[in-house]
Amino acid sequence: MEERGNISIHTENIFPIIKKFLYSDHEIFLRELVSNAVDATQKLKRLSAIGEYKGELGDLKVKVSVDKEARQIIVRDRGIGMTAEEIKKYINQIAFSGAVEFVEKYKDKPEPNQIIGQFGLGFYSAFMVADTVEIVTKSFREEAEAAHWVCDGSTEFTITSADKEDRGTNVILNIAADSDEFLEEARIRTILNKYCKFLPIEVEFQDEVINNPNPIWTKQPSELTDEDYQNFYKELYPFSEAPLFWIHLNVDYPFNLTGILYFPKVKNDFELQKNKIQLYSRQVFITDEVKDVVPEFLMLLHGVIDSPDIPLNVSRSFLQADANVKKINTYITRKVADKLAEIFRNDREGFQQKWSDIGLFVKYGMLSDDKFYDKAKNFALLQNVEDKFFTLDEYKEYVQANQQDKNDNLVLLYTTDEEKQHAFVEAAKDRSYDVLKLDNMIDSHFIGMLEQKLEKTTLKRVDSETIDKLIEKETTQDTILTEEEKTSLKEVYEKAINNQHMHVSIEPLSPNDSPVIITMPEFMRRMKDMSRTGGGGGMMFMGNMPDTYNVSINANHPINSRILKAKDENKEIIAKQAFDLALLSQNMLTGSALTAFVKRSVELIEKE
Repeated sequence: MEERGNISIHTENIFPIIKKFLYSDHEIFLRELVSNAVDATQKLKRLSAIGEYKGELGDLKVKVSVDKEARQIIVRDRGIGMTAEEIKKYINQIAFSGAVEFVEKYKDKPEPNQIIGQFGLGFYSAFMVADTVEIVTKSFREEAEAAHWVCDGSTEFTITSADKEDRGTNVILNIAADSDEFLEEARIRTILNKYCKFLPIEVEFQDEVINNPNPIWTKQPSELTDEDYQNFYKELYPFSEAPLFWIHLNVDYPFNLTGILYFPKVKNDFELQKNKIQLYSRQVFITDEVKDVVPEFLMLLHGVIDSPDIPLNVSRSFLQADANVKKINTYITRKVADKLAEIFRNDREGFQQKWSDIGLFVKYGMLSDDKFYDKAKNFALLQNVEDKFFTLDEYKEYVQANQQDKNDNLVLLYTTDEEKQHAFVEAAKDRSYDVLKLDNMIDSHFIGMLEQKLEKTTLKRVDSETIDKLIEKETTQDTILTEEEKTSLKEVYEKAINNQHMHVSIEPLSPNDSPVIITMPEFMRRMKDMSRTGGGGGMMFMGNMPDTYNVSINANHPINSRILKAKDENKEIIAKQAFDLALLSQNMLTGSALTAFVKRSVELIEKE
């Protein structure tokens, strides 16, 4: 038997278009051919299960081999196989008519966006790396005759009889001169490990099974132990620390989705953490670009999602905007929130110990998703400098009595660096005020969100004002200075400081407070913090503005009384020394200013 024919299509250059336009990455050909072989094998298993195939199944492995000398890659399966008529129907007519339809529909568009299964184009990815492709196949049907199909990438093909004893299909790629890399065993092994690691039928390469056909996400949670989840994490990420905990996803309505998401220990370099979630479709690896499926705030999670219902474009490389994708996104958000709430309820102490790692996820989620905020507000934690933990409601109740200002607003004080802001934290403690630790990179945004969500509540950094101005009460401190003395003292300091970005004011503080206190206003500091973490155009402008500070001169401190009584030539020296001490306390005294301060200090000691 020999038959020659032409594939009835309307364009002669279908293969160059497939090669250049359909797939951006040539290595995809192996995923497509091995996936087809697995599909053919699974079809046979189904036919056997329902009694339509009564023969022995035998060894069902899909086998991939490379023959460098013969310049061939062969993908073998023992699935349902094809007759000559089926080759003509499935390989020639359907695939090529689909290819023409594809080219016509998308020739003027930069990206194709149809599901690959509609066209049967996967097989033709072989021509990206091969100049001739052969199929040797025999149907599972009794008395079927084996067939041999050959095509050189033009519209011509030949079909002849073949000598093949067993059912199944061998796809033989005669590798083109520009694709030598795919004749290297190491290259093929890398591709198989990437795309075929969890295919549901065993895949053998060079006499070694390279995949795990029964990954744990295909099983019920009741069948699995903690050790199973931890071992699978090691399989996915061999060099990572053990995860904190995990969430097993399993839903079949209104879409089909399974998977496991792990909460990793978060490192400082967040960008390196991203793109660790792998997307599969029926255990075939698709991509690790899952930003449309997984909410942005959960992109730092690790793990696997498998769904046949996620729409892919014709090359399976890009996800499409789709109602199912939005539903899956919402489902994952809800599942994560429910899991965190469950851990918080059942093991609050353990949850608190993990907060430094999971707090970033929770805060990011609350910022970006109102529905997540509604759930998370009950388990999101605030930590104070005493390392006690509170929910939002618990903390408001904890500080309510002492930290209301004269306008009945609740003022929450926080530090972003307890060491650098130590003096201000201690001043707050002296007033029996509580101070929160908000030192995460996301906290500048989180603070703004809390003020929007919590009624009559404001947050102030401990070093943004003098302590009495942070939480203004009805009663105020008296000053021992006259108005004339205050004016004189202000003039001395302005002359000594000589900096237009330092705004001097005389304040009635406690004699126990420092003689000079330097603060950056809350608004200015917050805008600068947000600009550093990507706060948009206006925020970026704030980040470029010079720093401006308030310099509060303590009218009731003995040093400032001494300045007023000193000789004119000494007034400025003492004021400069007091100001430099305030700078030094905040690590703001550097370079020549620090050298001058040390020299002046020595001279003042010698005078004493």
